[in-house]
Order: sequence, then C-alpha cells, then structure tokens
Amino acid sequence: MNIHEYQAKELLAKYGVPVPAGFPAMSIDQAVEAAEQLPGPLWVVKAQIHAGGRGKGKFKELGPDAKGGVRLAHSIDEVRANATEMFGKTLVTIQTGAQGKQVQRLYITDGVDIDKEFYLALLVDRESGRIAIVASTEGGMDIEAVAHETPEKIVTLTIDPVTGLMPHHGRAVAKALGLSGTLARQAATVVGKLYDAFIGSDAAQIEINPLAIVGGDTLMVLDAKIGFDSNAEFRHPEYCEMRDLTEEEPSEIEASKYDLAYIKLDGNIGCMVNGAGLAMATMDIIKLEGGEPANFLDVGGGASKEKVTAAFKIILSDPTVKGILVNIFGGIMKCDIIADGIVSAAREVNLNVPLVVRLEGTNVQQGKDILASSGLPIIAANDLGDAARKIVAEVKSPQAA
Repeated sequence: MNIHEYQAKELLAKYGVPVPAGFPAMSIDQAVEAAEQLPGPLWVVKAQIHAGGRGKGKFKELGPDAKGGVRLAHSIDEVRANATEMFGKTLVTIQTGAQGKQVQRLYITDGVDIDKEFYLALLVDRESGRIAIVASTEGGMDIEAVAHETPEKIVTLTIDPVTGLMPHHGRAVAKALGLSGTLARQAATVVGKLYDAFIGSDAAQIEINPLAIVGGDTLMVLDAKIGFDSNAEFRHPEYCEMRDLTEEEPSEIEASKYDLAYIKLDGNIGCMVNGAGLAMATMDIIKLEGGEPANFLDVGGGASKEKVTAAFKIILSDPTVKGILVNIFGGIMKCDIIADGIVSAAREVNLNVPLVVRLEGTNVQQGKDILASSGLPIIAANDLGDAARKIVAEVKSPQAA
C-alpha cells in the first residue's frame, strides 16, 4: 500500500523527522487557504499522485512548454494560478506511463533555499533478508539512472535484525553523503528517526529524495515516499483512512474484496493459478512460448466456487485479454471445486475468448470429467508446457485477432 507525499511527511513528522511546513488541498480554494497559513514569501505547489518524476512531468491538457507537477510560487496569486492549472489535469511522468494520472490533490509547502540535495532510502533487501539503507550524493535525480551510470555514487548498508540500527550506521551514512560536523550529526539523527518510522509503521520502503541542506546548516526532508507492508495492515487500522482508491487499479481493488492476489500487467493472456510460485512459473512459460501474460492472479490454496467465479470476472474485465490459462495444482485446493467454478464462471460471464485449463492433483479426474461434460469449448492441457503452447497458439490465431 502506497500513500501520498503529504501523508508520508505527516507520518515522518510524528517520529521527529524534519520536514517543511505544509498543508494538503483538495480544491483550489483550499490551496489558497493553505498558502495563507504559511509565512512565504516562497511557496511550493506539488501535485499529489502515486508516482515519482512529478517535477519533470507534463500535463496532457497543457502545452509542451507548461510547467510540471512541482512548481514554485512567489505570491498567493501564483499559488491560485498554479492550482487552477493543475487540479483535475492528467500528469504524465516517467513512472505513470503514457496514460498518466489525474491530479485530485495538491500539497502546499514552505519554500526553502536548497544548498545541496541527497538521496536516502530504507527498504527491505530481499537478498540479505535485512533492512537496508541506501544513500547517495546524487539527490533529486533518477536513482535508477545513477545506479546504471555511476554506481559508485550509491552506498548500501544493511542492518542486522538482532542489533537493530547502531551508531555506526549513522556515521557511515554521513560519510557517504560527504557531511561533517553538525550536518553529520544531523544525518545520523535523521537516519535513526527514519529507522524508527520504518519499524513502527511496518513500512516496506521509505524513500527520501531529496534530503537537502537548507539555509546552509540544516538537513530537511523535502520529498518522501512510503510504501507499507500489506501483510501488516491489520496492525494499523489508521491506514484505511490514508488509502486513496483513485490511485489504484480498479481490478486490483475488486480482487482485494475476495482476498485474491491480483496484479494487472500489459499482456493479453489472462492467468488464474493457485500459489504465487506456480503463478510466476506460469507467466514465465507463457513468455517462453512467445506470449504475454495480462495479469498475475493467485486464487490461494482454499478458493471456493464463488472465489473462482470472481477471479474470472476480474480477468475478463480487462478488455485486452484475448485468452485465459487456468493452471491449478490441487492440494488443499481440490480440482473438482475449481472445475465447478470454471464452468459456472464461463456460463455466467458468457465467455467469448479461448480458455485452456490444466488441472493436476487432488480430485483431478473428477475435475476433468466436470469440464469435459460441461458442453463448453474448454481446451484441456496435459502439462504446463502444453497449456502455454495451446493458449499462445489460440491467442495468435486469426480468429482471436
């Protein structure tokens, strides 16, 4: 689960992280009111979407010479003018894709004099199984480009879960950023507070870009992005109020209602699988056979007939889907239950794309018998490779096109 910048800064401020004063705005008038509560004479008007690169982004409805999604304003009138231009417009950034995202919230903050920008992040390092600190002197830039072009400018430190954050981590970050004296001590303090926020909020990632020196002698977090571990949401009921459903894929929201693990992708072959590992393998084999998966969908180990029907509806809600591959290995999940769900869903949604089904495991013969006697044009597969070849061939056939 991701949240907006203003929400991230509000959370970090509770842990003592230094952030500039600011207020969210859900309308043009609120943006002006927010600016009037800040001292000025410089304000920053920031579009709030779940994507980076906002400053360099472009609004679809405005000309190519228009400013991006992060703007400086030198008067209240400029705040109003910028807010008017940005509200309701579609901001396209390097992270949104060509479709962009509609701006429905703004964040008005104090403007500050920036002397130097840095990059700082805490995240879960999957290789080491530890929390890692990533620091770079190249703040305000695309960190992926920095990693590719000048990897020596990125320093990564891991934190032993037994000891937690230690003083040497703060000193190492300060050294990596080239800071000394009072700024080095501030850097160590900021790292400690970010670590507390990471642990306390069950975060999956906290990204600060930039962490900046302002006024010559003060470190301040000027932008923040936080993503939470969804598996820990039960410990944080307050996160429900922070969730912005307009920033999420509608099909993924619908899937969450049925406890389905669903992620929309860019291909045209819908996938319904039980088990995350098997789902990944299914997508890999589809690509190996020359196809492109339209989604990741794990129905879990104990799906009901109703759950399978919901999964089918969600897959078919994607207009780009030209065929569906069902790959079920029955353990706790029984193949006859899956088969019942497949037949029920196919009839209910009036299935009009090719459907290939591979079943194996508990009650597999009963499941195959249900599919065979359904009278539906379901294509049976003997194994996963066979299933992938068949669905790719069906999708690429002239009839599917």
